Amino acid sequence: MGPEHSLLKDLNRVQYVSIDDDQALEAFNTLCVLEGIIPALESSHAVAWAMIEASRRPKNETIIVNLSGRGDKDLGIVSAYNK
Repeated sequence: MGPEHSLLKDLNRVQYVSIDDDQALEAFNTLCVLEGIIPALESSHAVAWAMIEASRRPKNETIIVNLSGRGDKDLGIVSAYNK
C-alpha cells in the first residue's frame, strides 16, 4: 500500500476490504447479464463489494461504483474459470 492510501486509511477516509475470485466472477457475470457491460476484473472486485454492501443497507440508499478498464481483455480468463 502506498503512502497516500496509508494516510487516507489513518484519517478514516477509506476502508479496504477483500473479495475472493468467486465473488469477483459472480459480479462480472451479473454485470454482463443485467447491464450488458463487460467489466474489467479489477472493477468486478469493486462491484462484488458493492453487491454485498447493498444487501446490508436500506433499499433507498445509493452506492456508486466507478468502472475502469475493458473487460473484453479478461474474457479468456473468465471463460476458463467458468467451465
